[in-house]
Amino acid sequence: MFRLSRFIAEIDNPTPVDPHRDPPAPVVIWNLTRRCNLTCKHCYAVSTDTRFPGELDTATALRVLEDLWASRVRVLILSGGEPLLRPDFFEIAQSARAMGFFVALSTNGTLIDERNIVEIAASDFDYVGISLDGMETTHDHFRQCVGAFAASLAGLRLCRRHGLKTGVRFTLTRQNAADLPALLDLVEREGVDRFYLSHLNYAGRGGKNRHEDAHFTMTRWTLKLLFERALHANWHGQKIDFTTGNNDADAIYFLHWATRRFPAVAEHLADKLLQWGGNASGINVANIDNLGNVHPDTMWWSHTLGNVRERSFDAIWHDESDPLLAGLKRRPRPVGGRCAACQYLPVCNGNTRIRALAADGDPWSEDPGCYLSDAEIGLGEEAFAATT
Repeated sequence: MFRLSRFIAEIDNPTPVDPHRDPPAPVVIWNLTRRCNLTCKHCYAVSTDTRFPGELDTATALRVLEDLWASRVRVLILSGGEPLLRPDFFEIAQSARAMGFFVALSTNGTLIDERNIVEIAASDFDYVGISLDGMETTHDHFRQCVGAFAASLAGLRLCRRHGLKTGVRFTLTRQNAADLPALLDLVEREGVDRFYLSHLNYAGRGGKNRHEDAHFTMTRWTLKLLFERALHANWHGQKIDFTTGNNDADAIYFLHWATRRFPAVAEHLADKLLQWGGNASGINVANIDNLGNVHPDTMWWSHTLGNVRERSFDAIWHDESDPLLAGLKRRPRPVGGRCAACQYLPVCNGNTRIRALAADGDPWSEDPGCYLSDAEIGLGEEAFAATT
């Protein structure tokens, strides 16, 4: 995840540059259930409104919480499917909070209403993220459900009213890019704390719909808009945390933008980006699916590292006998093509490997989602020829 607002803040208030360090344990995104009341077009879990067999029972889920804490995991994102459909959801969430985890809820928001908002607020989530795919017509089309936008917005407002920190997640495609300015206006009007732009990743239904991935020119326009909004928010005291995910080339594009706009801090920003370190799949981000399988991140359901029913999370996460996990943890990663010759490889860390796998079956080939030109990544013909 690229915390854009943090780097925007560095323009006016530079902070010391420390060496890059990885935390002792990753953020864990836990898909508590695969069941969902919606069938979104870009769902990486290919969820639907049915009971999926083999999901972890309550006792096992609570044991996994203890295992994660013992493994030094401290940040937990509870996701799905739609996690609110799990009957023991609040028991798990409240247990995690009582243990001391930072606990976030990732939801489509449609099931948040007056009947459960008190219990949601009592669970004291550190953050509630709700997905919106554009304004009403576009969002309902993506969610394949008329009324989904209105229900999600109502849920968002209820969370705000009860004092919960909230965020809006937006997955960029060609079909919804035009809605972004209006959606950003809505985020500002509603007092939402975070806006997260996710690039389309080629997994689940997102893989089947990858022909709808935003054109590179549209992606660049979108990022420029986001940079300017984040800068405006910073200069006007608006407390909106702008972030992007699933395309670490955003950091390099930001550096080029900032170098043109604020050349005096360009070198400092470059150093801060090196400190950040780029893509964190298999390093600082992990996923546990509804069956207890551990993956390098939420998009890697095609590759299982182990199962928390059988081994501790810590043992699974540090077992580099798995070649994919070992490669993800390497710096620099063993990437090829444009990625290998890119002068910014230490910044983006090879970007998103699942797109490379989806494109040609090789997780270490160049990321086809990188929208930067050869000139922008310092890649000349001789450098490229040396990697092919």
